[in-house]
Parts: sequence; structure tokens; C-alpha cells
Amino acid sequence: MPKSANQKLKLLYLMQYLLQKSNESHPVTIQQMADELARYDIKAERKTLYDDLEALRTFGLDILTLRGKTTGYYVGSRDFELPELKLLVDSVQSSKFITEKKTISLIKKIEGLASIYDAQLLQRQGYVRNRVKSMNESVYYSVDEISNAITQDKAIQFRYYDYTVTKERRFRKDGACYEISPLCLMWDDENYYMLGYDTEAEKLKHYRVDKMTDVSALDRPRDGKDEFKKVDMSQYSKKVFGMFTGDVQTVRLRFENHLAGPVIDRFGRDTMILASDENHFTVSVNVAVSPQFFAWVFGFGTAVEILAPDNVREDYKRELLALTEKYK
Repeated sequence: MPKSANQKLKLLYLMQYLLQKSNESHPVTIQQMADELARYDIKAERKTLYDDLEALRTFGLDILTLRGKTTGYYVGSRDFELPELKLLVDSVQSSKFITEKKTISLIKKIEGLASIYDAQLLQRQGYVRNRVKSMNESVYYSVDEISNAITQDKAIQFRYYDYTVTKERRFRKDGACYEISPLCLMWDDENYYMLGYDTEAEKLKHYRVDKMTDVSALDRPRDGKDEFKKVDMSQYSKKVFGMFTGDVQTVRLRFENHLAGPVIDRFGRDTMILASDENHFTVSVNVAVSPQFFAWVFGFGTAVEILAPDNVREDYKRELLALTEKYK
């Protein structure tokens, strides 16, 4: 590229250098800036560099001055502060639906939003290989297809699968496509789910996005819009444990007082907690009664009791008896 053309890119290269190579602990001098620009065959004099820094400040770049034996310059506030980038990295790492390969790729891109020095603090890829991760590399494209279909008010089709004990895909419905009207994407228990209306079954269902493949929009509008209006998304995930379906019933439970925290975490701060006695409290909550719900209750051992309704209490008792019988 001709020198004159490079010269026109001077401000861009200077901004890139400051964003990548400077922070409060690592300010750069005017001479370092000139040396960096020289790598691109760009002439930079001290006076013009002061003017360039002022131009970048006017543009909106937060360039701060650190005075000492030598005067240094660095970028102060950025679009993303380091704690925010750490939060993004941790979210990507903990997401089971993001594959190991994509996790490393995304973290690398997040690091690019920080200086090289702050990026070193974000490099935690060593933890990624010890986490449970999805094996479906196409999940990101599925999310995009579903989001676009919702925006464009289109139904979608896809194939849905489980894994066998040999870790091979086994498609449901013998590999035939599902046709569903998507309502929304939601996050539950470290997995991404799509909630949608099944026209054939005439009810709402949810599907794990990382188990969907060959997702594509259909040339017809979504069904189930009346059902969509009835859904309170803030309450839906509270009722459905681990996204296992079941009949929604109002269940009354009695807990020992020390379990108030887990109950509030599960059902929300608006849950009415009533003192039962000095050591216990009761709650009445709407839940989809399922084996996953019983497993949640079982996790608290004798510190919880299902009080009502009788049919749920009896179902739980049968689950416990079956479990006891298995371990005789």
C-alpha cells in the first residue's frame, strides 16, 4: 500500500494501539506511539501526535494522561469494564449449551474488547475442558433461526433427538420433522429452551435448543397466539422443574426455617411464607408435578413435607417406596 494511503489511516492505527496496548498500569509514551506507527510506515511527529490525541478525545475516546518521570497516556473508561467482561466470560464458560470449541472462540473475542493486559486476566480456558458442554455445534444457528422466526411471525420445523448409551443421536418420531410455532427462547438450569405451540396437540411445549437440528422457518404464520397471551413467562419457569412437564397443581409444603433461602430462590421473593410453628413455615405454590419436582423435594430430606393435595402427597409416597424397594 502506498505511504500516502497509510498516512490516512494514522488515527485508526493510533486508536487501535491505545485500545490494545494501554491501561492505567501500562501507559504509553509519545515515543512509543511514534514507534508503533512507524511499523506501518506512517510518519508521526511529536506535535502532530498531540493533535491526534486531542482529535481522538473529541471523537469520544477517553484518553487520560499520567504524569511522572515520563508522561504516559492510556484509555480510561471503555465500552466494557473489566468486571463486565469477566461476567461475560463466566457466563459463556458456565453455559452447557455452548460447545467447548465455541466457548474458547467466544472468550477469545471477548478478550479482544480489553487491553492485552486485562485480557490476560480473562484467560481461564483451562476450566472449560472440565465442564459439561453440549456436543451440538449448530446450536447457535438454531438460536438465530428461532429468533428470526419469532420476529417474522413464522412457524418452524426441526428434528429432535436424544442420546443413546453409546453417545449416538436417536431422533424422535423416527426422524420426522416437528412443526411448532415458537413463542420465545428461555434459560433454565444452564440450558436454552424454546417454548412453542404444538398445533396438532393444541398445547404449549418446550424443547431443548441443543437437541434441535435442521431448524428452518416455514412459509406460514405462527399458531397459538391466544395461548401465548395466557403465558406469564415470569411464572413459567417457577412452575416447571428442570423443564419436565406435568399437571400444574397448587401444592402446599412445610419447610424447616433454614430452608427459606432455597424456597425464595426457587419461587421468588413474592412467594407468601407463613409461619407454621417456631421452627417451620409453609408455602403454597403452583408447580408442574413431575419426577423432577419430587427429586427437588427429596433433596431436602426430612426438612420438608408435602402437606397437600392428597394425590400429590400419595404420589410422592409411592416414589419413596419404589426407591426404598430398589435399595433393599
